[in-house]
Amino acid sequence: MSGLGIDASFLDLPFRHLADVALGRAADLGVTHADFRFERVRYQDLHVRDGSLLGTQDSSDVGFAVRVVHGGAWGFASGVVLTEDEARHVAERAVEVARVAAAMTTVPVELADEPVYPDVSWTSPYEIDPLEVPVAEKVALLVDFTERLRAHDVVGHATAGLRQVRENKFYADLAGTRTTQQRVRLMPEVTAMGADAERGIFDSMTSIAPPVGRGWEYLVGRPDAGGWDWDAELAEMPDLLAEKLRAPSVEAGTYDLVIHPSNLWLTIHESIGHATELDRALGYEANYAGTSFATYDQLGSLRYGSPVMNVTGDRTAPHGLASIGWDDEGVATQSWDIVKDGVLVGYQLDRVMGRQKLELNDGRSNGCAYADSPGHIPIQRMANVSLQPDPDGPSTEGLIERVERGIYVVGDKSWSIDMQRYNFQFTGQRFYKIEDGRLAGQLRDVAYQATTTDFWGSMEAVGGPETYVLGGAFNCGKAQPGQVASVSHGCPTALFRGVRILNTGEEAGK
Repeated sequence: MSGLGIDASFLDLPFRHLADVALGRAADLGVTHADFRFERVRYQDLHVRDGSLLGTQDSSDVGFAVRVVHGGAWGFASGVVLTEDEARHVAERAVEVARVAAAMTTVPVELADEPVYPDVSWTSPYEIDPLEVPVAEKVALLVDFTERLRAHDVVGHATAGLRQVRENKFYADLAGTRTTQQRVRLMPEVTAMGADAERGIFDSMTSIAPPVGRGWEYLVGRPDAGGWDWDAELAEMPDLLAEKLRAPSVEAGTYDLVIHPSNLWLTIHESIGHATELDRALGYEANYAGTSFATYDQLGSLRYGSPVMNVTGDRTAPHGLASIGWDDEGVATQSWDIVKDGVLVGYQLDRVMGRQKLELNDGRSNGCAYADSPGHIPIQRMANVSLQPDPDGPSTEGLIERVERGIYVVGDKSWSIDMQRYNFQFTGQRFYKIEDGRLAGQLRDVAYQATTTDFWGSMEAVGGPETYVLGGAFNCGKAQPGQVASVSHGCPTALFRGVRILNTGEEAGK
């Protein structure tokens, strides 16, 4: 996997020398493990409303971190001054932290083995670095997006936003691994807003274009060359909004659902992705969004869903938001099974958990340690967790044809899930009534509600590879102090039988 290569201005920074100084000082102080991570992360956000630029924001994080194991305990410290003295002092502070932590550590830290990668590099696949495109060109494109939407009477206001990230990272450890990496990612979002004055209804329609690990070509390229079909999506959004404003409110009850990947990715994220993080399953991560119903004693026996449910963790997926070559512990990233034929068979691991659970992944980490900045310690983080399509599965239309009375769900919106990732509720951008195998107009005020195992157990069929879309988010939160990560979730369109539907208006007492 390769993109444009590592940015020369990053390669000119003194990270290799600082790593040698910091690791050498840690070794002198008697550590059993030490790693050094140097990062430069640049962000740029653009926001447009009704044809006018609201604002731009540029920011960057540059710094380094030293993590050690000393006396059987973790120690961590970071710095932003790029000098030999600072590298030495940061290593000393990390050892001091470990000495304090050792008095409170009852289980000594041990790391799973990992091969040494002496001097390797990786860049994500993209064609045009978005941060090298002139801001005026990017603003002009977003302005054009909103103007196209506002040309329709139903659209009262239109907004467009774009977040761009370029991440450079160097990792080194005492074992001899040295990795240098670069990746880019984009998150565009366009929203049209309108109102039905007679009914007193206001609503919105947001684009379903997912965030991706691609370059500027995603905004301006042909659909068959890595671009999103913005012309098609922008052309249909006003009519979709008008139909949504006219749509009748849903009658609460039990329906069969056909769910598009633009909605289902979020249900995967909340009910499978977080639930199969091993630190949650073991109870180590609890305060921020809870633990997991998928506890370790159920590995190999928990019926997570129907036999057509196959879920993988994958940090190697092309254009995935969590894709990279090596994680923040120097582990080569991998793809593995989490749910096989509906049964829980795997978890997401870092090197400590890989050592604790030798029966998983042959006692090796599967590359899920990650920090969101040089100022934070790596934690066990989510891979691209994806539902696999049926190689011979039907099209979306083929799935809809199987339904006599149901609802077709497109696009994500709000969600709620409990602290064990079990009881949940999701809404969406738009909902279509299905009657006798055909779409019969939009519905409003829809939310689907279930427990995780009941919902995935009701999945009767998944679509074929042509229905598969890699969705995702930039803002997955975890840990204390809180960290934010990007992650993708791929899935096909899927058919679920007998899911409870709420009328959100009635639930709100309207």
